[in-house]
Amino acid sequence: MKTADFLRQATAIPGVTGNEGAVAAFIADAFRPFVDEVEITPLNCVIAHKKGNGPKVLICAHLDEIGMMVSKIEEDGSLRLQSVGGVDPRVLPGMRVRVFTKDGELMGVVGATPPHLLKDADKKNNYNWETLFVDMGMSAEKVREKVKVGDTVCFEARYVELKNGRVATKTADDRACVAIMLEAAQRLCEMKYEADLYFVATCQEEIGSYGAAVSGFQLDPDYGVAFDVCHAEVPGAPRFSSHKIDSLVVSKGPFLHPYLVKKLEEAAKENGVSLQTTIDPRYTSTDADDLSLARAGVPTVLLSLPLKYMHTNVETFDMHALTEGGRLLAHYLKSFNSSWEDELWI
Repeated sequence: MKTADFLRQATAIPGVTGNEGAVAAFIADAFRPFVDEVEITPLNCVIAHKKGNGPKVLICAHLDEIGMMVSKIEEDGSLRLQSVGGVDPRVLPGMRVRVFTKDGELMGVVGATPPHLLKDADKKNNYNWETLFVDMGMSAEKVREKVKVGDTVCFEARYVELKNGRVATKTADDRACVAIMLEAAQRLCEMKYEADLYFVATCQEEIGSYGAAVSGFQLDPDYGVAFDVCHAEVPGAPRFSSHKIDSLVVSKGPFLHPYLVKKLEEAAKENGVSLQTTIDPRYTSTDADDLSLARAGVPTVLLSLPLKYMHTNVETFDMHALTEGGRLLAHYLKSFNSSWEDELWI
């Protein structure tokens, strides 16, 4: 499957944290032609095992997405929402959303009281969960028949190809990084490697990286490679915490093992892959943190794909950066061997 085709389909499938079953099944099927075995865990992590005789390496990127859930049904049938993960209510007005019920998917639009009808004092306040609602164009009686408090609500699925290889879509965080793992798994079919590789699409990252924690415990790897997104440069963004959109970023900090970072930088240089550097002087707020603390500890490295407009329905990334990330990952994993253990703690 071509990377763009995978992303177009994967980003459209609902997978709000805690309800990842459908997207887990799709990702499992996508990996099957390129690995030896695939498992979907009870929490809906996908573990794709590519067998080798060398050190065990766990590579992860999360498959869950931010979203919402129905918190109340108003007298007129409008739905009130609460966030699952980090949804900023200020991005929602005017957005189309999908409500997932026991009978299937329903469309709705996010509305609010028009500014013309607000008091002057209220016009100064920004949108919040108390001022927004979902209108599905149905009677209150019909809404109550179909929708229940706790039903999942997702952003509308829309995949837009912009100019110069840029793509805007919901859920690029973090299914674009799952695509990097899939790209590497395909490339490794034509390469010789020693490591025993586990590509893991983790669940529940958006509420605390629980999928990485349980996967690290289950697999007990020798090394970890975590993927997530970071902020790309946009007008007004702080220079220290944003990066050029056209290449991946490697992190340095206390949760990231310096030897693994060094070997990654060597692999990038040897294979002509551009790589930016950032620092995470404390935790990284990604799967890397929990993976590195699994069992007795896992030496871990973190790679990030720069993304504009994070946690919206138009998350924008550079497709060339993504595919180059897959190429880099394949060559990096090819370089893992048993001798690294002797050098790891020098």
